[in-house]
Amino acid sequence: MSANPAGTEQPIIIKKKKGGHGGHHGGAWKVAYADFVTAMMAFFLLLWLLNVTTSDQRKGIADYFAPMSVSRETSGSGGLLGGQTITVPGAQISPSSPISSDAPTSGPPGYQTNEVEDADEASEVTTSGGPASGGGDAATGDTGAAAGQRPNETRFEHQQRLEQMASQLGIPGQKPGERLADFAERVNEAADVLNIARNEARQFQEAATEIRQAIQSIPELEPLAQNLMIDQTPDGLRIQIVDQDRVSMFPGGSSQMFPQTRQLVGQLAGVLAKLPNNLSISGHTDGVPFAAGAGRDNWDLSAERANATRRALIAGGIPESRIRDVVGRADRDLLVPDQPASPRNRRISIVLLRETQARADGAPAQN
Repeated sequence: MSANPAGTEQPIIIKKKKGGHGGHHGGAWKVAYADFVTAMMAFFLLLWLLNVTTSDQRKGIADYFAPMSVSRETSGSGGLLGGQTITVPGAQISPSSPISSDAPTSGPPGYQTNEVEDADEASEVTTSGGPASGGGDAATGDTGAAAGQRPNETRFEHQQRLEQMASQLGIPGQKPGERLADFAERVNEAADVLNIARNEARQFQEAATEIRQAIQSIPELEPLAQNLMIDQTPDGLRIQIVDQDRVSMFPGGSSQMFPQTRQLVGQLAGVLAKLPNNLSISGHTDGVPFAAGAGRDNWDLSAERANATRRALIAGGIPESRIRDVVGRADRDLLVPDQPASPRNRRISIVLLRETQARADGAPAQN
């Protein structure tokens, strides 16, 4: 070692160069950034789902993630949608296409579809084919399969099908806290009532056609065709035998039928006897009062004519047990209100009551 002019040793300084870009943080920022991007992707996915789903569908998704709601799906992906698409089948036309579960509209097994032959009815009626097999609502503590639920159908899919049926039937959807089995039973009952009403309407139409054909087939009754008015009302099929200017069903002030009237009622009885529905009979008069001192009035006359019609129907083959009521209305329900003296106000009304109406009144249904 050379001598230092100052007489002291010079210190040795070693410089180390820092390498890489880690600095004080290293690569940790990359992990944080990846987590941020993942969170943003999930956030925008949530916004998209909120945009393309309906409120009922969002409720179904929320129910799926409820602590007590466990999917029993055994087919497909086993997930929420059961292997089905979140968008409408086929090519995506719009980025905001609504959610679709592709659930068939014909209903689960145990249901039948009866297509209504009515120009005003474009949808099918779904009715229950049997009693409920037990509850299947895990969210409310039910066990077993819900009424009509398929073996491989999730609770969410079955609930969506019932909601669609309820909407078509015009009844409220599942109520808060209502068991799925109870909701299914309520939908089935409404579908049964509607199906009965539509079947009855079709039967009534066929009966009206048969009545007109029966009258036209008898020469002596053909002139009375204009005296017959047939229409469907909320109560049922209404058949009215109406007096005309020159053709009356009863002699003036009398309850004794003319022979052609009795024959006409007999033809009506032959057609009505083929249907099980009960009958309601009412008599009506015009607004012309009886002479003073006659000892009777339009109330008596209308009731007597209605009762005479009852006897003629029974003689024509109608069981007496099917007669629901026989009433006289006098001039309280005029057919031509602005002409109280019109002969058209004198009439007999026979109503073939709807079975649904009979149930609403508490009467047992006829078999």
